[in-house]
Amino acid sequence: MKQKSIITDLKTKTMNNYKITNLTSGARHYLNEEEKVNFFTKNCYQTKSGLVKYDIINLTELKRIRYNKILDTIAVVCFFGATVLSTILIIENYY
Repeated sequence: MKQKSIITDLKTKTMNNYKITNLTSGARHYLNEEEKVNFFTKNCYQTKSGLVKYDIINLTELKRIRYNKILDTIAVVCFFGATVLSTILIIENYY
């Protein structure tokens, strides 16, 4: 009997969430990936003349970008703090 590796158990695919806005009526739909596929099988994405009818925003990606910006800010502040502390220690020990 094969055992599943721990890595494959930890790698669970997360569902993306989308905000779909109808450009003509302004109606908003909040859907996950499966619902989005079903939505666009029933409703076409473009008109016959080629105009796009819906605006699609990936909310999961926006949340990930926002989280990464916060982590970048924390890293910069920690680096600045470490630089200031090391400068203070050097000044205190050698002058």
